[in-house]
Formats: sequence, C-alpha cells, structure tokens
Amino acid sequence: MRSVQRTTPSPDGWRSWRRDPELIRDVALVSAAGGVVGVSFGAIAVAGGLPVWVPVVMSLVVYAGSAQFSAVGVLLAGGGPVAAAATGLLLNTRTAAFSLAVAETIGTGRTARLVGAHLVTDETVAFALAQRDPARRRAAFWLSGVALFAVWNVGVLLGALAGTALGDTAVYGLDAAFPAVLAALVLPALRGDAGLRRAALPGAAVALALTPAVPAGVPVLLALTGLFLYRAPVRKESA
Repeated sequence: MRSVQRTTPSPDGWRSWRRDPELIRDVALVSAAGGVVGVSFGAIAVAGGLPVWVPVVMSLVVYAGSAQFSAVGVLLAGGGPVAAAATGLLLNTRTAAFSLAVAETIGTGRTARLVGAHLVTDETVAFALAQRDPARRRAAFWLSGVALFAVWNVGVLLGALAGTALGDTAVYGLDAAFPAVLAALVLPALRGDAGLRRAALPGAAVALALTPAVPAGVPVLLALTGLFLYRAPVRKESA
C-alpha cells in the first residue's frame, strides 16, 4: 500500500515565521520598498490631476502596482476609464499563473481563497515558493501578503495627500527597488530546480528583449512563455 502523506500544515509551521528572523527581515525590506513606491504612485496620480480618492480606492480594490501605474498613465494621457481598465487587466493576467502556483498554499476555505487571491502578487508568490515546507510556505505568503497590502496602501495615501510637494519622484530611482528584491528572492528556487532554470532563462530573455518596445508590465507578462518549457520534478512515492 502507498503511504498517505499528511498535507495539513501543523500549528508549529504557522508559528515558525516568528522564529525566522531572515523571513521577517526580508518581508520588512520588501514592504518598505513597496511603501516607497506606493508614495510615488499616489503622488504621480494626484500631481497629474486626478483626485486623491482615485489612487487610494484603486490601490484598495485593484492592488496591482504595475497595472495601477499603467492605468493611471492612460487616464493622464487622456484615455477613458474603459481603456485604463483594459490596460490594467492585460498587465495583471500574469497573476492567473501565479494563483495556480500558490493555490494550495493559500488555503481551502472560501474566505481564505477570496482574500488570498487579492494578495497574490509577484512578491508574495516569490516569498511562498522560496519555502520548502508547506506550512512555512503558507505562513510566508500570508505574512508578506498582509504586510505588503497594508504598507502599500498607507504609502499610496501619503503620496496622494502630499501631491506635488514631492517633486519628480522618478529621480529617486525607485523603480529598481522591486526587481532587485525579487531577484534575491527567486535565486534560491532557481538553484534548486533545473527545470525551473530552463523555463526562467528563456522567459527572462524574452522580457529583456521586449522591454524597450512594449509598455511597462508587458515584458513580465510575456516572460510567462517560459512556462511552456518547464517540467516539474518527478516525485517518487513510497510503497
């Protein structure tokens, strides 16, 4: 007979993040970067002529950094709400693949899946997949998800209230913060999975090649083509 593997995380796994200073440090750093970029987003939106409530409500309801920047860019360029929403939806379709990757991590309850789906981002998925143990993976997802959501929205509110007082936010180079942090998060997973490397390298090449020619956020979406080359490792089941 095949042994039945227990899939329900133990309570100790949920509390393990409290004993993991590295995870807490990484979440704090990513959250701080998210808050700073949130301030930039709120300031750009209001400085461009949008009312304060637009970036604030968008951040609460949509909660998707690159999609929000692109949607606001469309609005500030004179596009209508339909065009802005369509742009945001296009750029955010990559989270469909991310959701599949962490579907079991989020939980099985209806409330957990509803809230968890809203917290699926590049960062929370990277945090979750960097963990090997299922319980730690779930704890990392929820810890990073709640922290990022809270700090991002506070940052957006502060930036929107500050308006034009911050000046040109592009001069601070804030756009480099998230890519650098994400690269550090995914490197451990790439080192341990040859199949993942075979998928990630072509995907990265596609994103880099198309970055000068397409709007922000689209290269990340197109990089998902690398998933067609991914082969999950075969797990041997004990008899």
